[in-house]
Amino acid sequence: MRIAGVDEAGRGAVIGPLVVAGVAVQEEKQDLLKKLGVRDSKLLSPKRRESLAKKIETIADQIVLISLSPCRIDNGRVSDGHNLNRLEVEKFADVINLLKPEKAIVDAVDVQESRFAALIRAQLSEPLKKIDIVSEHKADTNHVIVGAASILAKVARDQAIEEIKKKYGDVGPGYSSNEITIAWLKRWYAEHKSWPDIVRRSWDTARVIAGEKQQKGILGFLKKRADPCDSKA
Repeated sequence: MRIAGVDEAGRGAVIGPLVVAGVAVQEEKQDLLKKLGVRDSKLLSPKRRESLAKKIETIADQIVLISLSPCRIDNGRVSDGHNLNRLEVEKFADVINLLKPEKAIVDAVDVQESRFAALIRAQLSEPLKKIDIVSEHKADTNHVIVGAASILAKVARDQAIEEIKKKYGDVGPGYSSNEITIAWLKRWYAEHKSWPDIVRRSWDTARVIAGEKQQKGILGFLKKRADPCDSKA
């Protein structure tokens, strides 16, 4: 049986992309992933993740990576009532549609695991609507195939952050909980009075720093943007 794992990296970041990754293998190949030491990417060092990512690529039947830019995330939050959960449902479904597994295991971002699975199923192509979908919190810890997807997503996002640093300096890991990231955001806005496209402008962190937190909510804030989102993002 062909089985797929799907996970993401960068969901809560204020800087950089959200990356959704999917890995498909024949079910018996999961033992090879276990022997490699594949597990939740958060439990591994960056160097170990990079090493495992290369090995996963040699074992996987197929890999899919989808990157959502900050601009796409911002616009998605107001377009047709999208929120981040809905965007992730769409992209998880896109990954499964491309991988075409007989069974998919996903790391649920919805508080209701079954609802997340149902929303994904609704967006699958007709031949895939009857596949087995396992939706769990901490699936990246409990299922090695999802752990493999989490590693690939994290490595891809880390690479994107390194490219950002080459142009913009040390932005840290891009999360609001990180002092380097917050310091960079404050310096940048103090100097430029606007955000570059690497920043998720609809995030509370960016809005507070920009003094926009009290202005008309997300919809009013985003409508003020002069620069359109790259449609390819």
